[in-house]
Amino acid sequence: MKILFLGDVVGRTGRTAVAARLPQMRRDWKLDFVVVNGENATGGMGLSGAHATEILAAGADCITLGDHSFDQKDMLQAIGGEPRILRPLNYAKEAPGRGAAVFTLSDGRKVLVAQVLGQVFMKRPFADPFSAVDQVLAAHPRGGMVQASLIDVHCEATSEKMGMGHFCDGRASIVVGTHTHVPTGDAQILPRGTAFQADAGMCGDYDSVIGMEKVEPLRRFVTGMAKGRFTPATGEASVSGLYVETDDATGAATRVVMVRQGGRLEPSGPTTV
Repeated sequence: MKILFLGDVVGRTGRTAVAARLPQMRRDWKLDFVVVNGENATGGMGLSGAHATEILAAGADCITLGDHSFDQKDMLQAIGGEPRILRPLNYAKEAPGRGAAVFTLSDGRKVLVAQVLGQVFMKRPFADPFSAVDQVLAAHPRGGMVQASLIDVHCEATSEKMGMGHFCDGRASIVVGTHTHVPTGDAQILPRGTAFQADAGMCGDYDSVIGMEKVEPLRRFVTGMAKGRFTPATGEASVSGLYVETDDATGAATRVVMVRQGGRLEPSGPTTV
């Protein structure tokens, strides 16, 4: 199976880049399934129902969220009517929506997608992500109940993301991190066949501070004082993510490639996908 995961979409420029590039990626790479993290797609904070529809129309099969899942209040209602949007498994118990789902492809193959929030350096004490993932993977063994499985680990610490990768090795097809908006260079296949990258990066303008216009973040770093709100940067966005090929019989990853298209992260050499 050919699976593409795109990191956090940030603001209008991120949405525009995904809408412009994802349809061609699907055609050229003959993608079977696409997951997009969209939790910063609306003004850099959360995802609206209308913008979720845009991302799905561009070619996403599933949208994952994160700690900003419900910053856009209409998502409280929208998520209940759109099963392709997932919030974290270990979010508040009262939260609407679900944190994991099995998607069936047109040819009958099945893909599990789940998301969890980490605990290290996060502002809120979310429930244990490891036990939450453990239950989901135990109920959906790769190569059995599902042909592939993807876990989106939304957290700050690369160590926690790496821990989740090794915790899921041999049980998930893909473990990929989100939230920090900075792509890590550690894409690999772990010893028991799980594709891993600590952070997929963002789909946004990298002439910025993690996708935001530089002036206000720099002011706060230099002076310790806030003057305005963070606003998404508006330059050309880079589309960042992870491309993975898996074996349908076992669910193991057989190939993994970091994706960088457009903007400042466009590679100077030829693409390897």
